[in-house]
Amino acid sequence: MKTRVLLWLLPLIAFLVFAAFLMTRLGKDPAVLPSARLGKPFPAFTASALSKPSTVTLDDIKGQVALVNVWASWCPSCKLEHPTLTKLAQQGVPIFGLNYKDKEADALDYLARYGNPFSLIFTDPKGDIGLDLGVTGAPEIFIVDKEANIRYHFAGVLDESIWQTQLAPCYQQLLAGGEASACQ
Repeated sequence: MKTRVLLWLLPLIAFLVFAAFLMTRLGKDPAVLPSARLGKPFPAFTASALSKPSTVTLDDIKGQVALVNVWASWCPSCKLEHPTLTKLAQQGVPIFGLNYKDKEADALDYLARYGNPFSLIFTDPKGDIGLDLGVTGAPEIFIVDKEANIRYHFAGVLDESIWQTQLAPCYQQLLAGGEASACQ
């Protein structure tokens, strides 16, 4: 008798555990991925500048509140967010481009076709910088403060609505010299 009751209870218990797990994810934006780098410095790096015979380091992105956009020519979603990046650049938002696991010729062709919204582009052909950042793919955006500490991370296609509701409050508060409380 106890065995039969147990056989009926086990699937019910398994279902309840699974349902409880799913309930913890309700209302959460799947594009918001937790990042172990939040509040920590952007990882130190040395990379090649795209199309220029120069080296880019962490010091090149310090000194201003900025976006770091992870992009690639092979990324269809990057093409979708490109007009938003262009508009932000035209409004004076500094955007550093991390060209992720891409070929230089393809990246240059992409920029020739769609325009270049980036203040500076550094390359990551093997994905080493992306690995240090915890990048899961392209596109992804990080907001960094003047000391190049990561204050916000967004994975997915940036559009005007996401900029206004999620990233702009953080960016504006950091720009005004405030704390990163709007960035969480």
